[in-house]
Amino acid sequence: MPAHPADRRNYRIRTLERFRARPGPDDPVLLQQQAERKAISDARDARNAARKILREEEAARLAAEKAAAAEKQEALLSQQAAEAEAAAKRAAELPALQKAARDARYAARQARRR
Repeated sequence: MPAHPADRRNYRIRTLERFRARPGPDDPVLLQQQAERKAISDARDARNAARKILREEEAARLAAEKAAAAEKQEALLSQQAAEAEAAAKRAAELPALQKAARDARYAARQARRR
């Protein structure tokens, strides 16, 4: 702020004129700028909504893939368990089969001798 009173008065007048020279709320340039800002904001909102939809679709796809992988893993584990059970059953039956074969050979030898 100037030190001399006349300069102060001129400063106040210039400030007041500058304030009065500002465009009003119904100025076409200001309205156009507001419309442009609104259009940009609407476009941004539309892009954000589209991105959100894509993220949700991606999350749903990943969840479906994860569920399918878990189901596949569960099927593989059940198949392996069934195979292990069958192998254990065969292993349990093997001594009885070997004994039956041995007994048959023995009986055949005895029959040949008689």
